[in-house]
Amino acid sequence: MSLLFSSAQIGTLQLRNRLIMTPLHLGYCPEGEVTDRLIEFYRTRARGGVGLIIVGGCGIDKIGNAFGMTQLDEDRYIPGLIRLVEAVHSEGAKIVPQLYQAGRYAHSAHTGQSPVAPSAIPSRLTGQTPQELTQEKILEVIASYESAAKRAQAAGFDGVEILASAGYLISQFLSPLTNQRKDRYGGDLQARMTFGLEVVETVRRAVGADYPIIVRVAGNDFMPGSHTNLESGAFCQALENAGVNALNVTGGWHETPVPQLTMNVPPGAFTYLAAGIKKVVSIPVIACNRINTPELAEKILQEGKADFIGMARQLMADPDFPNKVIQGNSEAIRPCIACNQGCLDNIFRLKPVACLVNAEAGHEAELGSIQPISNPQKILVIGAGAAGLEYARVSSLLGHKVTVWEKTKKPGGQLTLAAAPPGRKDFLYLSTYLLAACQQQGVHLEFGVAATPEMILEAVKKVTFDQVVIAAGSIPISPPLPNQGHQNILQAWDVLAGRKTPGQNIIIVGGGAVGVETALYLAEPSALDDESLRFLILQQAESDKELYRLLTQGNKQITLLEMAKGIGRDIGPSTRWSMLADLKRYGVKCMDETKVLEITTDGVLVEREGEQRQISCDTVIFAVGSISQNELYHALLGKVEKLTLIGDALKPHKVLDAIHQGYQEARGLRL
Repeated sequence: MSLLFSSAQIGTLQLRNRLIMTPLHLGYCPEGEVTDRLIEFYRTRARGGVGLIIVGGCGIDKIGNAFGMTQLDEDRYIPGLIRLVEAVHSEGAKIVPQLYQAGRYAHSAHTGQSPVAPSAIPSRLTGQTPQELTQEKILEVIASYESAAKRAQAAGFDGVEILASAGYLISQFLSPLTNQRKDRYGGDLQARMTFGLEVVETVRRAVGADYPIIVRVAGNDFMPGSHTNLESGAFCQALENAGVNALNVTGGWHETPVPQLTMNVPPGAFTYLAAGIKKVVSIPVIACNRINTPELAEKILQEGKADFIGMARQLMADPDFPNKVIQGNSEAIRPCIACNQGCLDNIFRLKPVACLVNAEAGHEAELGSIQPISNPQKILVIGAGAAGLEYARVSSLLGHKVTVWEKTKKPGGQLTLAAAPPGRKDFLYLSTYLLAACQQQGVHLEFGVAATPEMILEAVKKVTFDQVVIAAGSIPISPPLPNQGHQNILQAWDVLAGRKTPGQNIIIVGGGAVGVETALYLAEPSALDDESLRFLILQQAESDKELYRLLTQGNKQITLLEMAKGIGRDIGPSTRWSMLADLKRYGVKCMDETKVLEITTDGVLVEREGEQRQISCDTVIFAVGSISQNELYHALLGKVEKLTLIGDALKPHKVLDAIHQGYQEARGLRL
């Protein structure tokens, strides 16, 4: 029997299953008021079968909140919150808000006030120095938690979650890095717990003994000099004694050098943190972070590492995840690929959250479900990349009869290239999903078909296609550089696809996303596979230093050149920092503001800071961008009545743009 879909309790709260949608900052409430956009987003996830939804974050005051956040600091917000609760309850799920106070992570540009914290220590996240809270102000903040919890209860929420993780205010009181107070709120670990415990105790008195309280904790701060799982366990024991009903265990702070949510984090990598907490408490523990498949979720529960499974981005990607599993249709789950392009990157840019793989996310209120139309057509799609397959998937759901021609032997287009670098394989899961969805819905796919204008016109006439969609993608650019006779000049796409093999001393021209990905693809050494590494660690055959060297030092010398200032500027902010860290870790030499003047017989001639110099290499790889393949479109213009151009064939852009454009064109709308 599946544990994941067995009923369970958190305190007095009975849940229909053990799957919890953990907090996800959405930016859907620009004025703090609950919007129809927020309600329908969560209603859709509740309808999809999740047991509990934690709405997050919900600001307890104005000084510690963030862009687009639901507010709990005034009574005027209660009517909207009631509507949200009723919508989720109507679909059989339970719902609690996360009580949010950012402390030194709040930004004055948004709040209009200087942020506050236990000590006046600058924040690396915002670049601002907070004001140190006086004892009087501390009591005011605690009172704000109390008032917010009372409003949540009045609005009909099934409990509350208190945020004490990720480097926000309670974390700041807990950590010696950010709490240097000399009063009763600072000092040793027991003293640093005081603020968090007083918040919990105050909320408990306010809501009564039977109202469920969850606390989200960092299982390890992953900050040098701060808390490990050991100290987190001690805090969790104190929380249990203070009347907390469940613990939601996540990873480290936003400032940590350890990636938390990027694609290179292995699935379920931080489950051991939840398991560590579960060993020292008797209340339920929620495990989360990169748990995206029912098999992994079930395994964690069966092994007793946690009592509940938390998912956020996966339920944004596919709100029907629970129902698909229950119905035995797990292969139809649309995967979260941890790209962060639409979710975290949008939050960094102060934009409402979107989802790369799910164009409907955040637009449920205006879109509704896809229903078959009354006048289906026959449609020919040229290209089985991201845009073409998404267009075909959505068009077939609408009832159209769709045929896809792809010139290569496999689907995915540039998704295959994006998946080649280390830690990026999740892009392949998207390709697999799109192919399976198209096949399941009756899309006719033909591979190895290199379309020509004549073939298309003949097909339109013979099969009577009503519409032709060109989604032929793009091709890499070869810059017009003088070449004095270098014999080994390659395109990054050919290297990533495994069609070409470079030498040992490599120069990559172009320091954007493709250049960075190519450098990482080539730099990762193959000295140790996972099984060998595990063996060496268990046998203590090598020192930690030597194992690290074997994992990071390959046999290639790689130089990455970029003409503009900055490497990887077109990579989203939530991912770029970790990829740049990997470049440094693997010893890739990065040179920005470096212009390549010409290719010489044994390298390249560059200009940097007004001086020219020769850099030797045995291989030059171009990664300088791409250009649309739209020749078919122009050749057919005026000859095919309904002709559409989408994806990179229209304009090279990111995968998110390709997926969303394919979706929108299929439905004939603009979001």
